[in-house]
Amino acid sequence: MKYSTVGVSSVYSGHQSILIPPMELELSLPLWLSTLSQYKIRDTFCSYSVMELCTKGLGTQTDALKARGVNLSCVRSCVVIAEERPRLALTQSFSKLFKDLGLSPRAVSTAFGSRVNLAICLQGTAGPDPSTVYVDMKSLRHDRVRLVERGAPQSLSLMESGTILPGVRVIIVNPETRGPLGDSHLGEIWVQSPHSSSGYYTIYGEESLQADHFNTRLSFGEPHTLWARTGYLGFVKRTELLGSTGDRHDALFVVGQLDETLELRGLRYHPIDIETSVSRAHRSIAESAVFTWTNLLVVVAELAGSEQEALDLVPLVTNVVLEEHHLIVGVVVVVDPGVIPINSRGEKQRMHLRDSFLADQLDPIYVAYNM
Repeated sequence: MKYSTVGVSSVYSGHQSILIPPMELELSLPLWLSTLSQYKIRDTFCSYSVMELCTKGLGTQTDALKARGVNLSCVRSCVVIAEERPRLALTQSFSKLFKDLGLSPRAVSTAFGSRVNLAICLQGTAGPDPSTVYVDMKSLRHDRVRLVERGAPQSLSLMESGTILPGVRVIIVNPETRGPLGDSHLGEIWVQSPHSSSGYYTIYGEESLQADHFNTRLSFGEPHTLWARTGYLGFVKRTELLGSTGDRHDALFVVGQLDETLELRGLRYHPIDIETSVSRAHRSIAESAVFTWTNLLVVVAELAGSEQEALDLVPLVTNVVLEEHHLIVGVVVVVDPGVIPINSRGEKQRMHLRDSFLADQLDPIYVAYNM
């Protein structure tokens, strides 16, 4: 996936590329930034996991890097390749941290692609800064998009994933009825483009089982047009920002993965929103993840402090979820750091975590049931 997105595009365009294996980066955090400086790289691609590693691991080493001659003023674009909602706080922290090394805040941007289409939207360096909107979380649980003012109660900030690329058509669709939705609705992102994938090639299972993702039709509207289903929920909004041509553009806002949404009390919840609240509940919570089990909400929290603090986390976690999301937590599992599985792109593997929970393989510090 990563090589297809980054490596093949550079080969196609005839540019020289430098690839850094993820394992080498984990062993030497300054390697990526030093490489950018040494070879005066203009365009670089990374994942959120790389950005997070650098932010956490090099936060106190910027002076040392500067003394070693690391200069990032050459970087024109630093694009995060992601299949998720843009992590606004992380990109802002990264930009602010390495500003002293010459990194331009405008250089950092996000791009969205999926397995059915690797290049759906991209934020260009010549265009305006990515737009940010604030939506009402209560409406979002009903699959409705209602824009509110910044700082409004129950508001959620969302940054656009980029400008929809030329030749790419995007439509927002009801995943159950497969009918097109209006501007004020949250739905599955479908794409139509000459460079969409045609299917999976696998030696395991039936390839035809996934055919519906690559060649599907609307139930009405344009019944003869073939679309590819991304499996992600989002909405499209005409931005008010003017580009280099003086035109406004359609911005794509990715909210979350359809398969990972939680259906509770007839409403749709996105795990990242609950996890953000949980992580704020106590300073010793290093990471968290949520999933459902027999209609119960399960919260797994990694404890970075002493085990004596485990009991303190339970009421704080249950209270913050109840206050901010109006949900009752069924199970709180306190575990050691590193238990929550994360893939090479920095994405939480919540279903793998759920499987480990059901198989009693988490080796928890403490488990609290509220059944």
